[in-house]
Amino acid sequence: MEHMVFFFVPAGAVLALVFAFYQSRKILSFSEGNETMRKISAAIRKGAGAYLKRQYTSVALFFAAMFIILGIMAFMGFLNPFVPVAFTTGGFFSCLSGFIGMKIATSANARTAQAASESLDRGLRVAFSSGTVMSFTVVGLALIDMTIWYLLLRYVFYAGDLDPNVQINHISTAMLTFGMGASSAALFARVGGGIFTKAADVGADLVGKVEHDIPEDDPRNPAVIADNVGDNVGDVAGMGADLYESYVASIVAAVALTVSAGYGYGGVMAPMLMAVLGIIASIIGTFFVHCKETLHHQPLLNALRKGVYISSGLVIAGAFPVIWYCLDCANNPGRIGVYFAVLSGIIAGVSIGAITEYFTSDNYKPTRRLSHAGLTGPATVIIGGISLGMFSTLFPIIIVGASVMFSFFISGGAANYAQGLYGVSFSAVGMLSTLGMTLATDAYGPVADNAGGIAEMAGLPKEVRNRTDALDAVGNTTAATGKGFAIGSAALTALALIVAFIDKVETLIPVYHPGFVLNLSLAHPPVLVGLFIGVMLPFLFSSLTMSAVGHAAQGIVHEVRRQFHEITGLMEGTAEADYGACVDICTRSALREMILPTLIGITSPLIAGICLGINGVVGLLAGATASGFVLAIMMANSGGAWDNAKKHIEAGNYGGKKSEPHKAAVVGDTVGDPFKDTSGPSINILIKLVSKVAILFMVIILRYALIN
Repeated sequence: MEHMVFFFVPAGAVLALVFAFYQSRKILSFSEGNETMRKISAAIRKGAGAYLKRQYTSVALFFAAMFIILGIMAFMGFLNPFVPVAFTTGGFFSCLSGFIGMKIATSANARTAQAASESLDRGLRVAFSSGTVMSFTVVGLALIDMTIWYLLLRYVFYAGDLDPNVQINHISTAMLTFGMGASSAALFARVGGGIFTKAADVGADLVGKVEHDIPEDDPRNPAVIADNVGDNVGDVAGMGADLYESYVASIVAAVALTVSAGYGYGGVMAPMLMAVLGIIASIIGTFFVHCKETLHHQPLLNALRKGVYISSGLVIAGAFPVIWYCLDCANNPGRIGVYFAVLSGIIAGVSIGAITEYFTSDNYKPTRRLSHAGLTGPATVIIGGISLGMFSTLFPIIIVGASVMFSFFISGGAANYAQGLYGVSFSAVGMLSTLGMTLATDAYGPVADNAGGIAEMAGLPKEVRNRTDALDAVGNTTAATGKGFAIGSAALTALALIVAFIDKVETLIPVYHPGFVLNLSLAHPPVLVGLFIGVMLPFLFSSLTMSAVGHAAQGIVHEVRRQFHEITGLMEGTAEADYGACVDICTRSALREMILPTLIGITSPLIAGICLGINGVVGLLAGATASGFVLAIMMANSGGAWDNAKKHIEAGNYGGKKSEPHKAAVVGDTVGDPFKDTSGPSINILIKLVSKVAILFMVIILRYALIN
């Protein structure tokens, strides 16, 4: 029966990919508008494609080097022989999901602008459909990758092994490895894409809007095409790779804890079938996303929320029979507590989204107060934004903490520690089960943003830009809530991965280090030092990524100023800007600057392990998870609030566009750009990647650590 049930997983993956293909064909059937719109869209598509080609070439070289390193380790007996291939497939599918999302987004931008010229609902449907292509490609490819490895290891390479726990350990190791490959590729994509998009955005705003008082997306601005390209390579391709990794990590963490929890193959099937249930629920939810002809923020947001709530409700209803069957609750009634852990994860995710919306939407007091700070200049806007972000960390911490405690005890943690931790990992699965829907509401935002730029540059009627601005403003809110959602799930998943690391270390100690005893007391110096290093790691990582955006933005500022000064007639609109120069600057800067932050994330657990031993690594993982979670929330919410505070002023408040408060808000927004779109979202990848690296290299750490 287990074999028959499992084949629902590849069926679910195929369903997701077929739906994504159907949505892509529907998008391409819409008109791309007039010749000017098609020309602008083609320039954005060309720039995004050229950047990704160069980025993926760099990533391919990294993966080739890692394949050789992992191959040598496997040959020496430190890893099982499937690890190098699993690592490569994880990276490949992560990059592929981002690439497909970027391709459809760059094809949907002009079509969204043209659809918005007909009606607001039509513009929403085109942009949102583009988001669904991204989201269902992510979940479909993730399940395909997991299915391939499950079938190969379960029924081919380890089919003769009669011990199911040995089989599950091999399966979980391979899954953790392709999860590490996905994390590595996602970190390159998020960091590189984030540097590109925010360097272009900051440079375009500072020179165009602040120095020359020209509108956003004005075709006279030489950085405007680079800005639109950046929306796609950072907020679409980077985000797709990021959430592919998050989705995989949540499922893999639950699989890795199955053996110690004693759930056998039922415990492996449960998170995968939950993913299939989420796909079906999300597909149904997409058909409920419609809006009336209104430019007000709340009705548009409610249109997207309706789909999310319906999908979540369907998962809540369907999760009970999945848990009941997979965990054999008829004979073990106590195991049904895992179902309530799923509910806890879903409720926590929705709650974090609501809290994030409160702190970042201009419908509420925090962001409106931030807009008001613009009356006294950029300094008070920056101070207010940082303060807002810091305060906003309180509630997500309480929500995640409550979810962890509830999930642990309701899943039987008081009587069986491992089962409680399995429940915690399952709360992350529940939180991300409707990713097909929640990612679609996030990924539509960059398409709406691009559509607004195309409408501006093509000189479409003012009502079209008003509609695309309304869609873009809601996209900022959904993007902020999506980041909060991803960060919350990252914290839960990282906790499960730390436990999986400890669990696997304890099974390897008798083999590689007999007599060694884990000592995780905070009074033990290696643990304390590792904790300090782990707490510092997200700050170092953020410093490098923020600095990279600053350096690249300086290059854009100088180039835009040069063109305004040297190209005769540019400001008058009689000459055309050299858009390619700005795209090239962003590309070169992003590819150069993305390497060091990514390498720090990959190498730090191994270096700490050699210097401080296993105990020190556990301290590092705990410190990085705790500080990374808080820092990521703070940066995402500060950035989102700065962005919407600017848009609140642009809507006509406090003097509107070109006023002094508006200029102050633009400065705040330029600080917030790398906060929310480069450093912040990359941290949630970092805190999971370090755990996966530690698990992969634990044998080397056990054998060659300088102290233990």
